[in-house]
Amino acid sequence: MKTLRKIIRIDEEKCDGCGQCVISCAEGALEIIDGKAKVISDNLCDGLGACIGECPQDALKIIEREAEEFDEEAVEYHLSKTTEKKEASATMACGCPSTHIQSFVTTESCQKADGLIELGSKSISDAKSALSHWPVQIRLIPPTAPFLKRADLLIVADCVPVAFPSLHRDFLKGRIVMIGCPKFDDPGEYMDKFSAIFKTAGIKSITIVVMEVPCCSSLLAMVAKSLKLSGRSIPVTHYTISTKGEIIGRCEEA
Repeated sequence: MKTLRKIIRIDEEKCDGCGQCVISCAEGALEIIDGKAKVISDNLCDGLGACIGECPQDALKIIEREAEEFDEEAVEYHLSKTTEKKEASATMACGCPSTHIQSFVTTESCQKADGLIELGSKSISDAKSALSHWPVQIRLIPPTAPFLKRADLLIVADCVPVAFPSLHRDFLKGRIVMIGCPKFDDPGEYMDKFSAIFKTAGIKSITIVVMEVPCCSSLLAMVAKSLKLSGRSIPVTHYTISTKGEIIGRCEEA
């Protein structure tokens, strides 16, 4: 039944889809859909506005309008279904090769000839990969993966490797990488994953590399909140990369 009550309104012109409001909504009423935050169902929004302070674009406001009454039972059902979906995604019963846990030692290419490999009519440098494990996607790495134990963790927004050409040399060597998109993936799933890893894996350090675009900032918030949830204190260093591929920011947090 609809009633006049307080509820969140999102200004889509201001919203940049960063996802920080999604993280702060305990009821799971907000999702990023087509690059914008949206209230997925009125009865899931309690209208208290916990998400407002997390919006860097001032795109969220509390208004009064006719809406379905807030339904705690609907919230519990929605959150349970969301959890089931996350667990099913983590299980990946299809046995996709992308989920096979692997650790390996990088070796020199047997195709190396004077430092170059022919690719069609062009020559490219035979740079060695610093990657030591598989998979690399945040969504596909289980918290129990053996390569996470006592690791120096590198969390990277997935646009970074395209913009920053020396990622392997400058960041990846000696670290375990987890890569993903904070704008289009599920923030809650990321936080659950990070929290579990921080609690159990004995992570030694965390390095985060993001782009200068606003949506990447939510990845920093996810890691910070996951650390708080895990109760662990792990040194964090984060870097910001410009769209021109330059390091334009560095910050250390104890």
